[in-house]
Amino acid sequence: MAQKTLIVIVGPTAIGKTSLAIELAKHFQTEIISADSRQFFKEMSIGTAKPSAEELAAAPHHFINSHSINQLFSTGDFEVQALALMEKLFAKHDVLVMVGGSGLYINAVCNGLDDMPEIDLDIREKLNQQFVDEGIESIRKQLAVLDPEYFAKVDQSNPQRMIRGLEVVLSTGQKLSSFLTSNKKERPFNIIKIGLNTEREKLYNQINHRVDLMMQEGLLEEVKSLEAYKELNALKTVGYSEIFDYLEEKIDLTTAIDKIKQNTRRFAKRQLTWFKKDTQITWFEPRQNKEVLDFVNRSL
Repeated sequence: MAQKTLIVIVGPTAIGKTSLAIELAKHFQTEIISADSRQFFKEMSIGTAKPSAEELAAAPHHFINSHSINQLFSTGDFEVQALALMEKLFAKHDVLVMVGGSGLYINAVCNGLDDMPEIDLDIREKLNQQFVDEGIESIRKQLAVLDPEYFAKVDQSNPQRMIRGLEVVLSTGQKLSSFLTSNKKERPFNIIKIGLNTEREKLYNQINHRVDLMMQEGLLEEVKSLEAYKELNALKTVGYSEIFDYLEEKIDLTTAIDKIKQNTRRFAKRQLTWFKKDTQITWFEPRQNKEVLDFVNRSL
């Protein structure tokens, strides 16, 4: 696969990654691998901003609607399954496109994951119970003290990721961040990384507009239909948690919508912090599709 190339498109939520990925896939007559940790789940569509039916029809997509919220699907599972799929796809194509805002998943494919330590399952159980009894804030505070390096880069609205950090330090006495050694695994294909970003005010306006569109498209009804599953990790995420709070009458709907916007903006900021550390990414403004294509062609 020496002459094979993976084009990776990253950036914050709502920046326009999907449309660029489709344009590149059409140009190279190839297929798209999604690296979005929420679009795997077939039960969650509106709140995860999945590509539309037209977009999905414009180029073959993988890892969208591929799993159920009832299935545990880890970053390690994604690394194994994505690499196996890519081996098959590279038999037909010289170029593949990977797109997504989930830094851990992209890192797993590009660089490989570190070997993780054994965990004391009793500790995991206690932490899950602590989350149920005391909420996310108590988990957040504990992780910030015990592993500030991991805390700084983890999605702080994702209890599963934060519990992961705590269970490692409490089981082993060593920080999860110390296991993330960044020992790069060699991949049998070339990688070109493209980042999309724009001025913050513009991005935040796009995020706010997208949340309003989600509400118009029926996000409230989608979340209502998943109420029975609200304890699943897949649903403890922005866009769903806030509406569950509304359905439990903890907050009113206007507040829930404002919180979705605020938490999505915070999420976008964390995404950018993560991706800005990667010096291999070449950055472009959204809709600079011609410039991106020129750059990719020069790099191939």
